[in-house]
This record gives sequence, structure tokens and C-alpha cells, in this order.
Amino acid sequence: MEIRVLAIQGSPRKGGNTDLLLEEAIRGAREEGASVQKVVLVDLQISPCLELYACRKEGICAIRDDMTPLYDAMDLCPRMILASPVFFYSVSATAKAFIDRAQARWCRRYLLKRSIDSPVERRGGFIAVGATKGSQLFEGARLTVRYFFDAIEMVYAEELLVRGVDQKGEILRHPQFLREAFELGRRIARP
Repeated sequence: MEIRVLAIQGSPRKGGNTDLLLEEAIRGAREEGASVQKVVLVDLQISPCLELYACRKEGICAIRDDMTPLYDAMDLCPRMILASPVFFYSVSATAKAFIDRAQARWCRRYLLKRSIDSPVERRGGFIAVGATKGSQLFEGARLTVRYFFDAIEMVYAEELLVRGVDQKGEILRHPQFLREAFELGRRIARP
């Protein structure tokens, strides 16, 4: 069975450290035989959640924008890799808008008691890059992503958290992290 992976690039900087790590994870997932759909959030127009509460009725968001097709992708792909730089101890604004719009899936799961029927375990992986080296640098982002994965019925299964990397392309001087991203992709793609 081919595993489908949704790879979400949440960095506003294309070709930057987060993007390079995600590309390695995608390469690993494909080597494992998965089909991968990459989404670059900065290229999309995704409104923040406007608390319209229409999602409470059917589990469907009333806002029609570039997020709309991503709901189906989230449902159909039993695996996801979300990659984001850390901004003020959380994910980027584009990643956060994407996550907040998953409120519709939270409503579907917890208010409407409807689940996704998946033939394999639904698992997510998180890749984050932060410029500083603080001991709690990833705590806010990790917690946000854990709850996001729960809302879309995924287990928080993998993570790669890289401290002290900031300048565009600097990650290329740390091949161990590129290898770790590749292996994360391989593991996420296994049935």
C-alpha cells in the first residue's frame, strides 16, 4: 500500500533552512515509496480563523480560500510533515493560520463525533528550526503542533528540532541534521 504524505512548508523563506530540511524529509519519504504532496503556505492565501462558528454545524469551514482544498488533502493523507521556523516560541504566522483553520476538523472530531476512516495509523512529524539555543525554544511550537495533530486525528510521532541555525542555507553546514530529516521522512512513510 502506497502511503500518502502531506508536506507543509511553513516558512516564509523559500530555500531556507526549514525548506531544505523538509526537502530532505520528502526525499526520504519518497525513497520509502510514499507519494508526497508539498504545500508551500507562503504561496497561498489563507485567512486566519474568523470565529464564524459555521464549522460547529458540519465540521466545514465557511471561509472559501486556498485552505479549502487542504482539508481534503489532510483527510486523504494519513501522514503529514509540518515544517516551520520558530518565531517567538511558536510556529510562523503562515503555519499558525493553517493550524488555526483546522478548528473545523476539531469540531468534526470532538463536537460532531465524526472520525476519519483510515486503513493505516495517521501519524505526523514536526520539523522546526530556531535561531537561538534556549532550553525551551521549541516548547510553545511543539505544544501547538501536538494539539493540531490531535485535531486532525494524527499521532505526534516524529520531530526534528534544530537550535542555533538562522542564516539562509546555514543548515547545509550541518549534514547530520539533513540526514536526520531524511530518516524522519523515511520513518513517517512506513506503514
